[in-house]
Amino acid sequence: MWLQTSIQSFDALANTWNSCYESATSRRKLHEGTESSSRSWSSLTVTQYGVLICIGCHDYRRQDLLLGAMLYTLVPCHLFVAYIIELAAAQQAKGAIGRMTRDADNSQDYHDAQARRTFHSTWLVIAWAHGINATLCLLVTTITVYTYIHHPLIGTVSEIHALIVWLKNCSYAFTNRDLRHALLNPSYASLPEIYDECPYPRNVTLGNLSYFWWAPTLVYQPVYPRSPQIRWAFVVKRLAEGVGLSTFIWLASAQYAAPLLRNSLNKIASLDVASIVERLMKLSTVSLIIWLAGFFAIFQSILNALAELMRFGDREFYAEWWNSPSVGTYWRTWNKPVYHFMRRHIYSPLIGRGWSQNTASTMVFVFSGFLHELLVGVPTHNILGVAFVGMLVQLPLIAVTLPLEKMQGINGKTMGNCIFWISFCLVGQPLAALLYFFAWQAKYGSVSKQAV
Repeated sequence: MWLQTSIQSFDALANTWNSCYESATSRRKLHEGTESSSRSWSSLTVTQYGVLICIGCHDYRRQDLLLGAMLYTLVPCHLFVAYIIELAAAQQAKGAIGRMTRDADNSQDYHDAQARRTFHSTWLVIAWAHGINATLCLLVTTITVYTYIHHPLIGTVSEIHALIVWLKNCSYAFTNRDLRHALLNPSYASLPEIYDECPYPRNVTLGNLSYFWWAPTLVYQPVYPRSPQIRWAFVVKRLAEGVGLSTFIWLASAQYAAPLLRNSLNKIASLDVASIVERLMKLSTVSLIIWLAGFFAIFQSILNALAELMRFGDREFYAEWWNSPSVGTYWRTWNKPVYHFMRRHIYSPLIGRGWSQNTASTMVFVFSGFLHELLVGVPTHNILGVAFVGMLVQLPLIAVTLPLEKMQGINGKTMGNCIFWISFCLVGQPLAALLYFFAWQAKYGSVSKQAV
C-alpha cells in the first residue's frame, strides 16, 4: 500500500511538472514567433509560471550610456565654477572691510553707506555670474537629454542629477550672499551660533564645497552637525536595502506595470472612458507599491547610507506623511530636503518682501511644477504639461483640506487624510503614468524590444 501510494504521488508530481514545462514552452515559442527579427541574441528571457523577466532587451543605445556618463561627470564642474565665483566675491568683501577699517576718521553713516554700495555692486556682478553658471548647468543637460538620449531611464537619472546640482548651486550662491551681507553689516544681521565655527569667508574653500556636494541636503550651510564616527554595519545594511528594493522595483515594473500600461493604449486612443477608469484603478495598486518601494529605497536607505558616510548629523529626510491630515501637510513632510530648499530660498524671501502666504505658496508650487515637468517631460521627450498642471491642482486640494485639518476632533483629520490618499493613489501618479506612456508610444513605439 505504501509503495503504491508513493508511485501515485510521483506520477502526479511528474504530470504537474510536464504540464508546467509544456505551458512555459508554448509561451516561449509564442514569444519567439512574435518578437522582432532584429532582437539581439544576448537578450535573456525567463518565462516560468507566468513570470516574464527580460534582461538586456531594453532599447538603450551606446550613445545614451556615453552621454549619460559624460553628463554625470561634467555637471558637478558647475559647482566648482560657483566656488571660483565666490572666491572672487570673498576677496572683494575682505578688501571692502579693510578699506572701511582704514577710514577710521569717517563717520559711521559713511561706513554703512559704503558697505551697502559695496555689497550691492558686488552682488550684481556675482549674481549674473552665478545665474549664467547655474542656467548652463541645467540648460545643457536638458537639451542633451531631450535631443540625444533616447532611453527614458537614463535621461531621468541624468536630469535628476543635473537638477540636484542646480539646486545646490543656487543655495550655495544665495547663502554666501547672505553671509557676505552679514559680514558687511554685522549690526543688521544675526546668524546661527553654529556658523561661528566657520565664519565667512573662511567657509569658501574647496573642501567645504566638496562636503556640501556629497551631503544629503540641498540647503548650503558653512557648518553642519556631524556624527562622531561612521557605522559601517549601518552603511552596509542601508545599501543592501537599496539594492534589494531597486531589484523589486524593476521586477514589479516589468511584470505588472509595463503590461498594464501597454494594454491601456488602445483604450486611451479610442477614449473609452469606462475602460480608462478601470485601468487607472488597476494601475493605482501597482504604482503605489512601486512608489512606496522607491520612497523607502531613496529616503530611508540611500540617503541614510550617504549621511552615515558623510557623518551628516541631520537625518530627518521625511516625517509621517502617510498620516497627513491635509494635502499641505503631505507636501511639507514627504520630502524634507526639497521642502527646506523651497522654504529657505523661495517662500521665506517672498514673505520677507511683503508677499502674502497664499501668493508665496502659489509661487512655490509653480516653481515645483516647472521642475516636475522637466523631470518627467524631458526624459520622455514629451512636454505635455501634465506634471506642471498636476502640481497646480494641489493648491485647491490644500485649500479644501486645510479647514479639515483645523477641525476639532479626529473626524476632520480623517477626512483630510482620505482626500489625500484618494488624490494620491487614483488621480496623481496613475493618470500621469498613462498619459506620458501613451505619448511615448505614440512618438516612438514600445520602449522595449520585447513584444508583449
